[in-house]
Amino acid sequence: MAKRKLVKKEAAENVNSRQPFVIQEINQVNVDRTPKDVSNLRHALRTAENISYPNRSRLLDLYADVDLDGHWTGVWSKRVKSSTKRKIVFQDGSGRKVDELDTLIASKEFRDLQKLILNSIAWGVTGSQFIPGKKFCWEEIPMKHILIEKGQIKINQNDQDGYPYHEDPFIMVYGDKKNLGLLLKVSFYALIKKGNFADWAQYSEIFGQPIRVIYYDAFDDKTRTQLKQVLDESGSSLALMIPKQAKFEIMDGKTSNGNGDLQNKLKTACNNEISTIVLGNTETTSNDNGGSNAKAVIQDEGEDDIKDDDFKDMLSYLNSEKFLNILQTYGYPVAGGSFVEYTEADPYKAAAIVNAIVTVRNSGTPVSDDYVYEVTGIPKPYNYEQLKAERQAEKMAFKAALNPGKSEDKKENNDDDPEDLTDNIVNRIRTKLAAFFDPAP
Repeated sequence: MAKRKLVKKEAAENVNSRQPFVIQEINQVNVDRTPKDVSNLRHALRTAENISYPNRSRLLDLYADVDLDGHWTGVWSKRVKSSTKRKIVFQDGSGRKVDELDTLIASKEFRDLQKLILNSIAWGVTGSQFIPGKKFCWEEIPMKHILIEKGQIKINQNDQDGYPYHEDPFIMVYGDKKNLGLLLKVSFYALIKKGNFADWAQYSEIFGQPIRVIYYDAFDDKTRTQLKQVLDESGSSLALMIPKQAKFEIMDGKTSNGNGDLQNKLKTACNNEISTIVLGNTETTSNDNGGSNAKAVIQDEGEDDIKDDDFKDMLSYLNSEKFLNILQTYGYPVAGGSFVEYTEADPYKAAAIVNAIVTVRNSGTPVSDDYVYEVTGIPKPYNYEQLKAERQAEKMAFKAALNPGKSEDKKENNDDDPEDLTDNIVNRIRTKLAAFFDPAP
């Protein structure tokens, strides 16, 4: 039995007060690695869904066994990496990037926290305890000790009461008490596949090598003894000694499954179901169903929607009031700010979007400046309002210089439409051109 420490705050009313901490012991036991099958899954599910005394311990032990499945590992890693590879920055309330948090975001501790949050989608629940100090630090809370249905941390995994973590400002739990995780749906197919592999391995062991059959006269004991010695000394493959008077026939199923194709099809079917559960499709992981490239592209768009949803869920935890308060205890300036995704602006895409926006604006339809920054990916200046006011003042000054007689009227009418400036310039140019090409008297 192993021991795992859990931090409990003695005075939780003030997050920033570095009060003494009391260490509680969690009695953590080893993962149950006994063989699992579908009947174990059903029993563990009933225990986890019990209304009065819910307990996910058996289900999480079964998940630990399913987590060893190779196909599940591949597709789930793909889904997690699609969120962790996105660049995150921290912006203050005015939209300005806070450089002080770049080091934190790039740290291993922060990246591991992102993965822990995302793993709650697969396992149904995860948790972390943050250790106060000068450096950002946390420890994972054993999932079997999180009683999310009651908002408590259990000392023993089978307890029905524990420490209420909502009152602790340094403990965060991720997940939904009504959701048992993706692994619940994956487990059925992973367990079926594991049993199928065992049958396949036995089939290969028995029928993957030739069978030696020797017939002898039933009344010739001396010959039988000599033949047995020959078989024992000639290798360990399957050998049979049968009297000539006996009828012998092996019913091995080779007629319909001579090459193990039956087991291979069952394995492929289980893998396809797991891919569909995790990624929403099969075409982006394999072409077992004869999919085309066009079909894969279309299904990849649906997969992106799932990954975007994961990323937004992760940001919701990082931007929660509780987590931002925790970061404040480490001295990070996060008040009023939030974590956002940073995307590099594509100059060609931005140019095409800007041209379309200009066309819409010229047609008389107003377009928000915030929308322009959002769709082009161009960062909005932190002093946007100041720059906009300065530019507007320059336009007014230039307009007044071109039309000194009308400047007072414009001020009274508050007419600062840039279209008037464009019309005046065009008219002046047109007049000059007409005068230049006008025939001399």
